[in-house]
Amino acid sequence: MSIQTLNPLVRLLLISTGWLAVVLGVLGIFLPLLPTTPFILLAAGCFARSSERFHHWLVSHPNLGPIVKTWESGDGISIEVRNRIILVMWAGMAISMIIVAKFWATLFLCTTGVCVSIYLFRKTNPQI
Repeated sequence: MSIQTLNPLVRLLLISTGWLAVVLGVLGIFLPLLPTTPFILLAAGCFARSSERFHHWLVSHPNLGPIVKTWESGDGISIEVRNRIILVMWAGMAISMIIVAKFWATLFLCTTGVCVSIYLFRKTNPQI
């Protein structure tokens, strides 16, 4: 289905959702518990189906565009980005483990951290 044949209400909903996702993604840059990448990818998906102009803007954006381009190309993430993600993730989880100080929470955070770390190591592209 092309953008021109899309129901105007559905198109408006997709564009609105896309812009809400962009706002939340940009806020996620500054707020540690709000993720950036999933919101930017959601916005790219919404814009790709509803507005060529907004999708082009997002892909061409100097800070947000590389997230979308890397996702669309399937290249994975660079070693430097992976290492920063893992360092910040484990530091945040360590602080949470100390603050909460409950065995079940520590076990949950460690399990989540190990799973995410394995996933990130598998998605790393050494050529980037």
